[in-house]
Amino acid sequence: MAGFEGCDAADADGPPPSRYAERIERLAREARTARAAWGDGEVVDDPNEQRALEAARDGLGPVVACYVEARTGDDPPRFSAREHRLLRRATRDWLECFARCHGVDHDSDATVRSAAEVLLETHDVVAVAELLTGVSGE
Repeated sequence: MAGFEGCDAADADGPPPSRYAERIERLAREARTARAAWGDGEVVDDPNEQRALEAARDGLGPVVACYVEARTGDDPPRFSAREHRLLRRATRDWLECFARCHGVDHDSDATVRSAAEVLLETHDVVAVAELLTGVSGE
């Protein structure tokens, strides 16, 4: 499948790419680009609430929404190992961007599943970012 070059041998043993593969790859690419735009470990001295809101709403939100949509549909797919890695990386990248907007260097170990679980409880993607990073906008 296009865009899945560089898959390792372990991926071949798992399920084939799901119907969400291209969307997941795009979301992960956008997250990695956003994180790279910050530079390596760069944090802001003056918190930027608007940018944090955008990282949560426009970045993390679509990643979590993709996962929730896939898992709650009539025929939930089995994600490939690569898709799982990309979803996890995208989640972590957006959470790092969110934290950096608040002047905090954060290395998240959150998964997209944990983000989805918090979203289902809170119905607020900003609250998800705050809870998973420990960073509050207040």
